[in-house]
Amino acid sequence: MSGAGHESAALVAAQIGRSPREPWDVAATCAFGFPTVIASPPVLADGERFPTAFWLTCPYLTEAVSTRESAGAVADWNARLAVEAGLVSRMRATDAALRDARERLAGGADVCGDVGIAGAAEAWSSAKCLHAHVALTLAGIDDPIGSAELDTVPMPCPDERCARLPARGEVVA
Repeated sequence: MSGAGHESAALVAAQIGRSPREPWDVAATCAFGFPTVIASPPVLADGERFPTAFWLTCPYLTEAVSTRESAGAVADWNARLAVEAGLVSRMRATDAALRDARERLAGGADVCGDVGIAGAAEAWSSAKCLHAHVALTLAGIDDPIGSAELDTVPMPCPDERCARLPARGEVVA
């Protein structure tokens, strides 16, 4: 898995404003066929631990989720997690699924097994980064927070903004 030679490398770099850290691969695409989530193993090419296995790249979704975070959605989710046992149970399952996915991405042991979603040790007890939850959902992991957040965003992207980003093979500074 390496984005360096990947045909989407320039587009993903344009989406996130920099080259993604190696290695990575596209984990999900949108209705227009553009990358929305990339996946990286728990150890990057430079040897650094990297617990964020799934990274949201879609600029439309990133903007929408940032707006929700700014409006207090993280605090709202934390309040719900403090009182809703069913939600906590589902988040425990989500956290376990992420850890399993990281093991698969690593091809063995997950060196980041001490942390879960968004680097939290007990990711089922608090929400930290809605972008991480949305990325998990789009990558096929059942995440109730990510699913609910996606339900707040009109889909597909109304302006197909990724079509205006650098084409395949173009160099992104």
